[in-house]
Amino acid sequence: MATPFNLPALGENVDAGTVVGILVAVGDTVEENQPVLEIETDKANLEVPSGFNGVVTEILVENGANAEVGAPVLMYEEGAGEGAATGVNEAEEPAAEAAPATGAATTEAQDTAVTEPSPQATDSSETDPGASAAPDSKAATGSEIPSPSRGTPPSPPAPPSSPPTAVSATTGGEPVPAAPSVRRFAREIGLDIGQVPGTGPGGRISVEDVKTHSRELSAGRSAAAGPGPSVPSAPLPDFTRWGPVETEPMSNLRRAAAEHLSAAWTNIPHVTYGDKADVTDMEALRKQFGPAAETAGGKLTMTAIALKIVAAALKRFPLFNASVDMARHEIIYKKYYHVGVAVDTDRGLVVPVIRDVDRKNMVELSVELSEVAAKARDRKLSPDDMQGSTFTISNLGGFGGTFFAPIVNAPDVAILGLARSRMEQVYVDGAFQPRLMLPLMISYDHRVIDGADGARFMQWLVQAFEEPFLLSLEG
Repeated sequence: MATPFNLPALGENVDAGTVVGILVAVGDTVEENQPVLEIETDKANLEVPSGFNGVVTEILVENGANAEVGAPVLMYEEGAGEGAATGVNEAEEPAAEAAPATGAATTEAQDTAVTEPSPQATDSSETDPGASAAPDSKAATGSEIPSPSRGTPPSPPAPPSSPPTAVSATTGGEPVPAAPSVRRFAREIGLDIGQVPGTGPGGRISVEDVKTHSRELSAGRSAAAGPGPSVPSAPLPDFTRWGPVETEPMSNLRRAAAEHLSAAWTNIPHVTYGDKADVTDMEALRKQFGPAAETAGGKLTMTAIALKIVAAALKRFPLFNASVDMARHEIIYKKYYHVGVAVDTDRGLVVPVIRDVDRKNMVELSVELSEVAAKARDRKLSPDDMQGSTFTISNLGGFGGTFFAPIVNAPDVAILGLARSRMEQVYVDGAFQPRLMLPLMISYDHRVIDGADGARFMQWLVQAFEEPFLLSLEG
């Protein structure tokens, strides 16, 4: 007898995704944990592993379709005694409740791009592996900002009318009325099933109850950041009056980008401060020690160097490694240094996070940067790979330009932009000399950081790029 395989949890507060790949066919024999679908969410492209050993008898979704967590996506046959990872036991429940898609997934990914600045008059036009920016407004101007999920509060629990038909482990000595599949789903998204209000008969908890409770918790956490003013979208004219048009739906990633950028620009008072660093000596060192990074499997790019410089700067200027809580009127100083680096892919810009940058040397950072760029190109980044940044680097050097104003990636308070380095005539020691100059831009949240703070942070960065010994002396 065929059994449904339901779409498992895709991440916290992710209710649905778009099917972008079907990795099995009817008649295929599938082993447990074998990928069966590829799903695109607001956060990432994810491969969905099976939770069974068996034969696929029917595919219930199509490429491009929206699939909801908890809803059946394929049917399979297997031996008795085993079930799908998040499916339901037919003796307990005919099917898991499926929640409507809300598009409320959050992402740490921001719309900034990374390419290696390359001088016009030197051979150092190397780019970061896999990192480049599409020349559009999204790539040139800013970052995606996580937005709060929106959910509907659950109805009051119905009065007990009959004993629950399925009981989980006890919580506080009282049994929790929920089927095993519902308890499993709650565990997968990190919720205590005993804290979820049930809306079914006798307070029975459904998958929808778990989803609703998760959305409410997320909304409560997001509210602490202080909601900004709502700006209505301007109505568009009928463009067909002037000629033919073509429309296409936004991808999950593009839709999230539009929402997050709007929220960032509305809620954060931005200031952008720019300067140039003479990286002539740094470029010579990069070429000298580049082979050591290549031997280890990486590439010593200016972005890898910038990661190390930024980590040292954040330790010296902790205000730039903070977040602001306007609801409580508090500044939260983070004691860890995780830096996001934007990477362009064929499906849009994503921002993997390099963790504990302060604890790694430049060769290690070069290797890790190459690895995450490859994962981004191959759509192998998980939501965890793009969460938890305390600062972000956006490098548009591969596309030229001398200035851009990146948008702060809330809840961070600052972001560093790099443009293309160029040979310029600079007045040094009484004479003009050709020097390789790197444009730097820092955008910051003016609610937390004053102009003088921004200037001091930038001048320290400039000095560190110009005098690498400063990293050893103060970093």
